[in-house]
Amino acid sequence: MSEQLTLSAAQQQVDEWIKTIGVRYFNELTNLGILMEEVGELSRLMVRLYGEQSFKKTDEGKELADEMADVLWVLICLANQTGVNLTEAFEKNMAKKTNRDATRHLENPKL
Repeated sequence: MSEQLTLSAAQQQVDEWIKTIGVRYFNELTNLGILMEEVGELSRLMVRLYGEQSFKKTDEGKELADEMADVLWVLICLANQTGVNLTEAFEKNMAKKTNRDATRHLENPKL
């Protein structure tokens, strides 16, 4: 893939994969549970890489990028199932954060 993948293209790609290889989407609540599992796996790896926990044999071969991609995959599934356009949602969310936090972080003495 030489071109940058857009959120819209990712949503289309996941939808096509589900419909041709995955047979069908799991229901929304099942996918929400799977998302929580995937976030847990990402968390487990993060606390071993950047926190104080040590690695176990079962952690071998795990890659941060792959764990993040698993989270993204299921999030895209949920967006597709619920009719959320992630590009529009992200742009709206960035605008919200920009307006809300225009000076908040600059004025935070902890930062």
